[in-house]
Amino acid sequence: MTVQVMQPAPDFALQGYDRASDSFKDYKLEDFKGKWVCLFFYPLDFTFVCPTELIAFNESLGEFESRNCQVLTASTDSKYSHKGWCDADPQLGGLKYPMLADGTHKLSRDYGVLKEDAGIALRGIFLIDPTGVCSWLAIHGLSVGRNVEEVLRVLDALQTGENVPCNWKKGEKTL
Repeated sequence: MTVQVMQPAPDFALQGYDRASDSFKDYKLEDFKGKWVCLFFYPLDFTFVCPTELIAFNESLGEFESRNCQVLTASTDSKYSHKGWCDADPQLGGLKYPMLADGTHKLSRDYGVLKEDAGIALRGIFLIDPTGVCSWLAIHGLSVGRNVEEVLRVLDALQTGENVPCNWKKGEKTL
């Protein structure tokens, strides 16, 4: 199954690393029913572009929380690799959202981001509404990081429930 906009997002049951409590935990999409979910995939731990994204999402975590949105990240690395990376990189020491471990690659495959020949995830991002439906997605290659402000802009637009014009920003008039 590959996720599609306006369809239920693929469910999952995975272990991950929670840096905030320095522990391994079980996570299911259904645990977040009633909240928006921002699930973003990155290729690999211990790389160059990936930490810039994890840090940017962490710095904006309060913005997501104020919008009733849970941030989750995932890669095909193990939960132990996630912990080791956070332990080794001082910039990741304060990470406050879960890192899912997709060692079987099922999650990446279900969300259509698995680069099969390399066994890693492309940079995919998904906004899932409080009922579990995928409302927005973007998938792109490995070398360019995402813009967190744009993700928040789209989340704001989706949460209006209205039609919004190009380049709309929160507080502006909807159509």
